[in-house]
Amino acid sequence: MGTTESEVGGLAEDRPLLGRTSTAERVADILRGRIAEGYFPPGERLAEDAIGKALGVSRNTLREAFRLLTHERLLVHELNRGVFVRILAVEDVEDIYRTRRLVECAVVQGLGRPPYALEPLDAAVADGERAARRHDWKGVATANIHFHRELVGLAGSARTDELMRGVLAELRLAFHVVDDPKRLHQPYLIRNREILEALRSGERNGAVRLLADYLDDSHRQLVEAYAGLVAAGD
Repeated sequence: MGTTESEVGGLAEDRPLLGRTSTAERVADILRGRIAEGYFPPGERLAEDAIGKALGVSRNTLREAFRLLTHERLLVHELNRGVFVRILAVEDVEDIYRTRRLVECAVVQGLGRPPYALEPLDAAVADGERAARRHDWKGVATANIHFHRELVGLAGSARTDELMRGVLAELRLAFHVVDDPKRLHQPYLIRNREILEALRSGERNGAVRLLADYLDDSHRQLVEAYAGLVAAGD
């Protein structure tokens, strides 16, 4: 199933974000955000003409944006068929969690002496809790991703931030396939707060243990749910 002109009409609202100097990077930012939101779900073919018209950009600019997102493993180009939002394999999900465990736990373990700048983490936890009270599980997922990006941000490393931005964007592709987002995300709200409170108390090693257990449990749960859905779709 491909996108139609009416389906991408909402992208016209993003046109002001391009400013006066439309660039492929800015187009890629917009499309990356829409993919993260599930506006373009995994398996969706991106209609070049409709998207280009909605954003008011040239075909060459749009194709360069597609190339950037393909390099980030969010899109895939299929010969004679077009560009599609990527559907992750179970092995991709496994690798994402291996990377998360290596990076996130190392960042927390490598923190210096407290106190730590925890305001962004605090805001992400609060956002997730508010979304849960509204039964907005997509919002909970977004807040959860923000929490882990801010956690890695404690390292103060632009390179690590960029790495995790890509890893967590890929993870969202798996989230969009799972059909019970409440069951997937709700258990981790309290665990995010536990990690936050451990860091607030200066218990770095305790935070590392909580984070490692969190990632192991999340890994098992997502792979189990995702593997079943991917198998059912074959």
